[in-house]
Amino acid sequence: MQHQTLRFKVAYLGPQGEWGREWCTMTVHGNGDRTIRALCEIDDRKILRDVTYTVDRDFAPVDCFVRLTIKDRFVGSTWFRFAGARGEAEGYTLGEGRFSQVVDFDGPPHSMVVHPVSVDLWHWARIEHDPARGMQVCAPLATCSPTPFGDTGPMLGPYTMRAKFLGRERVSVRAGTFDCLRAAYLKPDGTTSLETWCTDDGHRLLVKMDWQPFNATFELVELTKS
Repeated sequence: MQHQTLRFKVAYLGPQGEWGREWCTMTVHGNGDRTIRALCEIDDRKILRDVTYTVDRDFAPVDCFVRLTIKDRFVGSTWFRFAGARGEAEGYTLGEGRFSQVVDFDGPPHSMVVHPVSVDLWHWARIEHDPARGMQVCAPLATCSPTPFGDTGPMLGPYTMRAKFLGRERVSVRAGTFDCLRAAYLKPDGTTSLETWCTDDGHRLLVKMDWQPFNATFELVELTKS
């Protein structure tokens, strides 16, 4: 077998303590493709999301499956596939029923917003790692839900993010101490909405993320490799 397996847990933290979590298994294939399987729980909103998402060696989306339940009630499940600048989706939601989608983007999507926080660092994988570069646009992107907590759909649509590379830092969290790349996602006015730290080892594992509008922090709390 040529693949490597990483298993990890990310805690969702706020002023009142832990309010959610996700358990992830990531397979890194010999050709550079990565498949992440994430189970995400958001306690107060009663959201449970199952995601299986594959990207290529450049973290561009290949295919994905998302199943969403809220308050133990099925909301939707959809399969996504990407080829060049075209995205396809086949799904079923309570609101839309059975549907098929084809979306042509301006170019091959750089990434897809599928809402496990563990992959939110993959959206800026291809920006220039130069703090002097300033704000850079991560586009085109795809999304399965445009809402902050991903509680609609899942359906395919376009998305745009703006990021700024901030440098390299050594960061300590409950899972250990890691050499990290640091970047921020920016609002259209240039203010920060998310500040992110991921491992500087090619895997882009989420180490820490600060979500300022919601006073939330996401932290890597467990990690094993095999």
